[in-house]
Amino acid sequence: MANFETVEVSTDLLIVGGGFSACGAATEASYWAKKNGLKVVMVDKAALDRSGAVAMGLSAINQYVGVKDGENTVEDYIRYVRQDLMGVSREDLVYNIARHVDSTVHLFEKWGLKIWKDEEGKYVHEGRWQLMINGESYKIIIAEAAKNALAEAGGELYERVFIVDPLMDGNRCVGAVGFSTRENKFYVFKAKAVVVGMGGAVHVFRPRSVGEGFGRSWYPPFNSGSSAYFTIRAGAEMTCQEVRFIPVRFKDAYGPVGAWFLLFKSRAISAEGGDYMVERVDELQNWAPYGLAKPIPANLRNYLGMLDVDAGLGPLYMETDEAIQKIAHEFKDDPKAFKRKMKELESEAWEDFLDMTISQAILWASLNVKPEEKHSEIAACEPYFIGSHSGASGAWVSGPEDMDTPYKWGYANMTTADGLFAVGDGSGASSHKFSSGSHTEGRIAGKAAIKYILEKGQEPTVDMARVEALKKEILTPMDLMVENKGKMTDPEINTAYIMPRQFLHRLQKIMDEYAGGVTAAFKTSKALLERGLELMSLLKEDAGKQAARDLHELTRAWENTQRMWIAESHIRSMLFREETRWPGYYFRADTPKMDDENWLCFVNCRWDPGTGEWEMMKKDIWNIPGV
Repeated sequence: MANFETVEVSTDLLIVGGGFSACGAATEASYWAKKNGLKVVMVDKAALDRSGAVAMGLSAINQYVGVKDGENTVEDYIRYVRQDLMGVSREDLVYNIARHVDSTVHLFEKWGLKIWKDEEGKYVHEGRWQLMINGESYKIIIAEAAKNALAEAGGELYERVFIVDPLMDGNRCVGAVGFSTRENKFYVFKAKAVVVGMGGAVHVFRPRSVGEGFGRSWYPPFNSGSSAYFTIRAGAEMTCQEVRFIPVRFKDAYGPVGAWFLLFKSRAISAEGGDYMVERVDELQNWAPYGLAKPIPANLRNYLGMLDVDAGLGPLYMETDEAIQKIAHEFKDDPKAFKRKMKELESEAWEDFLDMTISQAILWASLNVKPEEKHSEIAACEPYFIGSHSGASGAWVSGPEDMDTPYKWGYANMTTADGLFAVGDGSGASSHKFSSGSHTEGRIAGKAAIKYILEKGQEPTVDMARVEALKKEILTPMDLMVENKGKMTDPEINTAYIMPRQFLHRLQKIMDEYAGGVTAAFKTSKALLERGLELMSLLKEDAGKQAARDLHELTRAWENTQRMWIAESHIRSMLFREETRWPGYYFRADTPKMDDENWLCFVNCRWDPGTGEWEMMKKDIWNIPGV
């Protein structure tokens, strides 16, 4: 076995991840830990300042209710999420986040985040729920607050440590194991409770941009489904694993379109100039009541555009030039004011990309495109698994303690595994929390986890024989390389192992062709899914044959394995749900209609660590009375 030093760390609470949800958990948990003499340890695969989905920056806070200002109510937000998820949402979780998210945003501003304000000092909205921000420094500000809170409470932060597997004592999570991405060290974290906020998953499907554009994705390419893998392997129940998110983006560089839709009121059109949101409005009747309400669910907006493409009316474009000209038109009689307004609008438009997708600005420049003068091509991306955005995949977690909800068996945001909490992209059926809501959910879970420790927390009992077995398994890719690299002339071509990139391409090909990826026009069927599952079983056999020459490739190997597990849960869940509920995210061609009578429910699944078998199940949907 590779010569790695074993480092043991004991704590009361272990927080795994470094994005917004994990930072929220660290900030809140540290406050309560200090009051009660408890220790908090945070572990991040990257560096906290730039880790997570908002690592590069973000141009807007996407969840702000504005209760104090009378802009909206929490009930309004619950109805919005219910509508966008086509009726499938955990309203107790959405409620719990929505009632606290405004205070989180006010904390961000207190910590130094610049939120745009108008002449009257009111927040500038991008849409009903969004606030415009100077977002290039967004994550750094939130990370600094988490670091400060940890330091004040005597906690510890471990950066560049990749957590792989949970440590279990029966059904109780008692820690985690992983390895340093910079040193030959294997880490064993022992804890009385664990909060998981390691993000969603990208690159499970073959990306639209391949080759030199392989790493271009709106969602960070280093998010590999660590949260889902961790909770699945802990034996926790999962939900909505069939719900993936497909964003429409500016083509090839994945630039965001939100500001253009919401702030500039730009139209999306076909190559012939038709507005598919107008011309195909009758199609929405087929998806009533959700297709008939406002706003139209994101998946249905996608679907109408896909129908245009299927009809030979592609490519699709964003009328960026028309949008800017319309806004500036009111100043047409004042050349100086017009010029000033155009300059302001251009700055706002480019700011959107410089905050979160610099590659889009570079691509436009390389193609001689000025968006204020020319249409820009848009396209649906490959699917992502993002429980915090318009997707909903993640762990099935307990609802708020002060609410009469049927989904309650423990402390807020605790999974069905005792002492294991999930937040952000790690918790399911509570989408549209975005960055601010994820931080809020982290705060909720961090406080709940401290309460759990005080009331039920036991000293962790860790099976060191199991730890040694996990260490051997996790380091196997390096051992395979050392033992077999000399058997062939090319170290990347060997009958004894497969390289991480080769494995990833196999995974992406299976998911793309059989689970409704880009090249399959996001369509699948029972027969395709069953074949995909068959191929996935063969891939699973080879997962343990990945080889690594260094720590970088060891990281990539285990990221692949994590992606593979979320991929399997996805296929099984899509196969189980015999309807099409989210056209525009995926379309089951063999069951092409929505079936509320049989499938207005949650699809949950659980992998049994004892038997290795999967269980699929339905769970009833509960709506908050009167909402």
